Amino acid sequence: MAKKTYYITTAIAYASGKPHIGNTYEIVLADSIARYKRFTGYDVRFQTGTDEHGQKIETKAFENFSTPKEFVDEQSGEIKRIWDIMNTSYDKFIRTTDEYHEVQIQKIFKKLYDQGDIYKSEYEGLYCTPCESFWTESQLVDGCCPDCGRPVKPAKEEAYFFKMSKYADRLIKYIEDHPDFIQPESRKNEMVNTFLKPGLQDLCVSRTSFKWGIPVDFDTKHVVYVWIDALSNYITGLGYDVDGNHNELYNKYWPADLHLIGKDILRFHTIYWPIMLMALDIPLPKQVFGHPWLNMSGGKMSKSKGNVLYADDMVDFFGVDAVRYFVLHETPFDNDGVVSWELLIERVNSDLANTLGNLVHRTVSMVNKYFGGVVTDGGINIDPDDEYKKFILDTRLKVNDAMDKLRVADAITEIWNLFKRCNKYIDETMPWALAKEGDMEDRLKTVLYNLVEGITIGASLLSSFLPETSEKILAQLNTEMRKVTELGTFGLYPNGNKVAEKPEMLFARIDVEKKLAEINEKFPVKEEEPEVVEKEKTPEKTEIPSVETAIKETISIDDFDKLQLQMGEVLKCEEVPGSKKLICSQVKVAGRTLQIVSGIKKFYKPEDMVGRKVVVITNLKPTKLAGVLSEGMLLCAEDFDGNLALLTADKDMPAGSMIS
Repeated sequence: MAKKTYYITTAIAYASGKPHIGNTYEIVLADSIARYKRFTGYDVRFQTGTDEHGQKIETKAFENFSTPKEFVDEQSGEIKRIWDIMNTSYDKFIRTTDEYHEVQIQKIFKKLYDQGDIYKSEYEGLYCTPCESFWTESQLVDGCCPDCGRPVKPAKEEAYFFKMSKYADRLIKYIEDHPDFIQPESRKNEMVNTFLKPGLQDLCVSRTSFKWGIPVDFDTKHVVYVWIDALSNYITGLGYDVDGNHNELYNKYWPADLHLIGKDILRFHTIYWPIMLMALDIPLPKQVFGHPWLNMSGGKMSKSKGNVLYADDMVDFFGVDAVRYFVLHETPFDNDGVVSWELLIERVNSDLANTLGNLVHRTVSMVNKYFGGVVTDGGINIDPDDEYKKFILDTRLKVNDAMDKLRVADAITEIWNLFKRCNKYIDETMPWALAKEGDMEDRLKTVLYNLVEGITIGASLLSSFLPETSEKILAQLNTEMRKVTELGTFGLYPNGNKVAEKPEMLFARIDVEKKLAEINEKFPVKEEEPEVVEKEKTPEKTEIPSVETAIKETISIDDFDKLQLQMGEVLKCEEVPGSKKLICSQVKVAGRTLQIVSGIKKFYKPEDMVGRKVVVITNLKPTKLAGVLSEGMLLCAEDFDGNLALLTADKDMPAGSMIS
């Protein structure tokens, strides 16, 4: 009998930069679901990949002195490297620059145009470049893009549009008839009441203001916009063909069982994508789950805020499975999780080192100490054995119930409850006391056998979430992972089997202060200096300090040459949250944009900074001010009353011009 299929996808990562731990959380979450489905007998197809077209990519490539293709090749490779570091078991890594994908996107666009769902018109509105989205005035939040919060600018261009309203009623009925289509429930209500019922505007699906995209083959002035290009990866990655010559993978796995995405892109996946599928006469995915975010303690992770953690850095300090455990355990089903170095250390010490690591180490050590490593069921079962065994066996049901509802954090909690119950069993039975009584050898054998059996079941359940740790535990117990059909039976560990001679410490307990010092040495954090109390104005008769008193020690020309001074142009500026004197500027220099934090808020409003040409030190070692990353320094002149003025050139010099 053929296995039941299960097709799961993540959103494809935008290839504009390195993914932070919040982005990485999604691929680890999807991996745990895919692994669990395989564990329970499904034929799983797990797809991820990279979204590689658009104006932002074109701009970033220019700033990095590379072609867009060279840029996305590098960025896609970096994203794939991070996914591989995290031990994710994807079956397909699709890129939207893949030739097959590009050909099918052109065919999809042409089909929709030929059947009248796409038409040419002109778009005029407020445009957000980072999001590549047009907005109306009423959609803005405080005058900025409602998705990313950045400034927008008026734009007008010829474009092709998709008739969304044609399918709106059909989609509303589909959602009503399929209550599990959008999860969690709160997200479904938002999509229907906020976007669908008020009425859908036609969707812009082509662009002419940039060239880095898939050309519309019958109107090459246009490139296909992100909605049709990126979203269609879920079917092109299976070999969907507009002409009907589908790959067997498409016939086997579509419709998808689960699109796993961040809650911020739920609208695109539950409104735009289903309507496109309806227009193409393709079955809709069975479920779209908008997972919560993993935030820093100060709010949403953002490179512009400088509060970003990266998975590979965290793995360097704590190992893959410690990071996997943390991101999966700390992010609930429908609430955002919080990440910090301190919280990660706490979880390693309490859950991984103490609850799990200590349990396995103690058990293997006792089997070696009392019976030379040989595990034998002595057959002496008394209280609390029956209750202990029932708890161990019931865990599989609790885990399965949680995973059926995509409550991965709850499933992990149930597995840890199993390990805690094993620790409690040690306290209840006191093996060390039994060893001192000469007539209790068979009871001691039974206790240790029950422990090994309980840990084996727990390690088997753990394999979907912490695969390397599961393998290590089973190796120490010298046994294999249980099949899901075997988890309802207690006592399958072979009598007379021998555990490892020397137990391995799975997770070492961490010295908090020492580890944080190591982290801060690699990622130094410079706290904002306390605000200086404003000085009283200098009385008129007070002598102004002479120039000579401000002269520092002399330096050589070689010392001066160590500084790289350039002209920069401020592209964006905003206040640093919680700071009374700091602002954060995005400053363009030759081929790159630097984020620079400056203590000039008293003298310059953020909105007045945009467009200014300024003098920048561009080769300073990055540091953090008030927790925000700063990659350079703006130069100012300061008078004797402490007033500041930005340095600039007396002629209009291009950004990146060298100063010498």
